[in-house]
Amino acid sequence: MDKKLKISDYLLIGSMLFGLFFGAGNLIFPVHMGQEAGAAIFQANLGFLVTGIGLPFLGIIAVGLSQSSGLFDMASRINRKYAYIFTTLLYLVIGPFFALPRLATTSFEVGLSPFLSAGAQKPLLALFSLLFFTAAWFFSRKPSKILDYIGKFLNPLFLILLGLLLVVAFSGPMGGVSHAKVGTAYQTSPFIAGFTQGYNTLDALAALAFGIIIVTTIRQRGVTNPKVIAIDTIKAGGISVLLMGIIYTCLSYLGTMSLGKFAMSENGGIALSQISNYYLGTFGTIILALIIIIACLKTAVGLITAFSETFVELYPRFSYRFYVILASVLPCLFANVGLTNLIQISIPVLMFLYPLAITLIILALLSPLFHHSKRVYQVTTGFTLIAAIFDGLNAIPMGDHPNVLMANLLDFAKHTLPFFSIGMGWIVPAAIGLVVGCIWQVVENKSTK
Repeated sequence: MDKKLKISDYLLIGSMLFGLFFGAGNLIFPVHMGQEAGAAIFQANLGFLVTGIGLPFLGIIAVGLSQSSGLFDMASRINRKYAYIFTTLLYLVIGPFFALPRLATTSFEVGLSPFLSAGAQKPLLALFSLLFFTAAWFFSRKPSKILDYIGKFLNPLFLILLGLLLVVAFSGPMGGVSHAKVGTAYQTSPFIAGFTQGYNTLDALAALAFGIIIVTTIRQRGVTNPKVIAIDTIKAGGISVLLMGIIYTCLSYLGTMSLGKFAMSENGGIALSQISNYYLGTFGTIILALIIIIACLKTAVGLITAFSETFVELYPRFSYRFYVILASVLPCLFANVGLTNLIQISIPVLMFLYPLAITLIILALLSPLFHHSKRVYQVTTGFTLIAAIFDGLNAIPMGDHPNVLMANLLDFAKHTLPFFSIGMGWIVPAAIGLVVGCIWQVVENKSTK
């Protein structure tokens, strides 16, 4: 008989999923948005929540409803070769080539850099990266233990430390919200401005990437029925995004209130340092360092585990332990050597992949309506792919002497694709592709009959 999860299981898996999602960027983005939005923070926060927790939750629902074992399984509905290329690219970019090295540098710069002299930064970053990825490797060695490491240990510790800072801050606010200065970007349409900020968290990609961990964890608890796994995935995801929504809201309002004592900072990391130091002095700075490092470490463990489990499935020639070592060593090197160049290469790839990931989520959700037709998946993805190429090209730094052909292509896209200027030129082509695919499928079915 198939086992049923208890409430404590849902809470534990939800805690683990929250821990996987919530990295340093998730702390920094809402605080900076709060400072920029000022008195318009209510509308801005609503927009942020729509994309900051809405898209990831849709991704989790898509993984559950599709009853798939992970991203590769979902993408195979389009084409098996496409699934190999798309899954490999996505995991490399949000794994060892981009997100993982950034986790180490972010935690170092925000958590430890304020304590160090300028001359000590580079050698200590190298040492910190080594220690950081050694710890991440250690926690990632046994995927069956990730629920214990993150759900029972790292995430509760993170929430306790962050909760301490938030309770102290809201007990004695630095300033009011209603009279805070509203930044230029939030004066006309704060909801849309917040919406685009949440879009930039890139957690929709993480939802697809972490899908394999959620499904595997639920199976390890004794659940084997695909329909039950789907429902359990959505329930655990609901707990996770609810917690994320509460913390995002607290952080965004904390950012706005900080304007009562501080000028708007360059980024949310600086703002958090100022806030924690204001309330708790040196102890506050140490608390923030621990919050940031733990936030980054638990996300790193999740990414390494998801990367390794997926690559074992795609390329079984090597073992899970080999991929864990690979996903720990490469980002350790990239965190210290040429990270800026790496980011410049990775962002265009990310902008290319993101539209394809979102349309895959939407197709998985709508799949029952068009009877899971492979044709609809293929046509929609094909139309999106063309627009995604333009989005990727648009993210490539042009320099002082831009390529004439590329400049002409981008000019064509700017005048042809609605919303291209805000990085969402894929929306209309994707919608057209979905309609064309559905019509094609209906006509094909009629001709067959």
